[in-house]
Amino acid sequence: MAEKIGVGIIGSGIIVRDSHLPAILSSPTLTLKAIFSRTLASAQALTKDLQNVDLYSTDSSNSYTDLLARNDIQTVIIALPIPVQVSYIKQALTAGKYVLAEKPLAKDVATSVELLKWYNSNIDTSKILFGVAENWRFTAVFVKAAQEVQRFGKIQTFTASVHFFLGPEEKHATTEWRRQPEFQGGFLLDSGVHLVAVLRLILGGKGKVKKISAFVNSLREHLPPADTVAATVVLENGATGTVAISFGSTFFDGEWRVACEGGTVGADVFTSELRTKAVGGEEVVASLPDEQNNVEQELAAWVKSIQSGEVESRLRPEEALADVEIIEAMLKSGGRSVDLKYQP
Repeated sequence: MAEKIGVGIIGSGIIVRDSHLPAILSSPTLTLKAIFSRTLASAQALTKDLQNVDLYSTDSSNSYTDLLARNDIQTVIIALPIPVQVSYIKQALTAGKYVLAEKPLAKDVATSVELLKWYNSNIDTSKILFGVAENWRFTAVFVKAAQEVQRFGKIQTFTASVHFFLGPEEKHATTEWRRQPEFQGGFLLDSGVHLVAVLRLILGGKGKVKKISAFVNSLREHLPPADTVAATVVLENGATGTVAISFGSTFFDGEWRVACEGGTVGADVFTSELRTKAVGGEEVVASLPDEQNNVEQELAAWVKSIQSGEVESRLRPEEALADVEIIEAMLKSGGRSVDLKYQP
């Protein structure tokens, strides 16, 4: 049996507690060696039921640099607030660690582009891998929807409609760095990249986005600086579609729909239903496993990336850059058409 890959978790927030930590502990190929957090107390709270996990923090004598110096840690999973994450990514890559960093890639396109240029210029990318954790690309209903769109031929038009109310007491909304965001878009960036990632996954290579125009609005004071966007999207093949996202609406829906020459495809995030209908045929409804937060499959793909020496396509940082670019274009559009240039 192959030796397990040693992991260090960087961060102790919600996504680590609810997703990354249990996924690592259940993995047959990963072993948790250490956790770094801003405070020792938060690291201790996260690991109170664990043994043989070393703790590092900014307020103790065991530092982030000390964690990165360990030879028994081959990869780190970084899940920190958006404004500070890039610095930690660079330090880990410089130390020779494989890095899987939580989405988004960075706070804006300029910072994302700079990070990728730095990585490609300063790190041996054939030996030190860098991936971005976008777990929604591993959700079963969306993966299958993407396959069906490819099967049905040329894309004609599409819609993405995701609306719900993120209340002020919801756990993500109470995080201080989200309550007073030092990055563009607030939840439209932090969570909106999930929804854009799904759209790009489902549209696939045939659905490369060329330009966007959008209007942004704020419906809830506790979701600054904006929580709602309505956009028109143009693909390279000339097809047009619409994207409507709100985290502050009284609507409740979450569906991506694509019309192709050979049929239609619909995927619902809340019901995990896949609806397909070939031209001239009957609608087929399939209920797929509810794997919205599919971090286990995401980590399995990261392990395979390390073992093969090549980052799995859904984890590539270039894909994460493309997601950030679409969100930024929506935020900056003001109704004007914005051309995109970082769509792979």
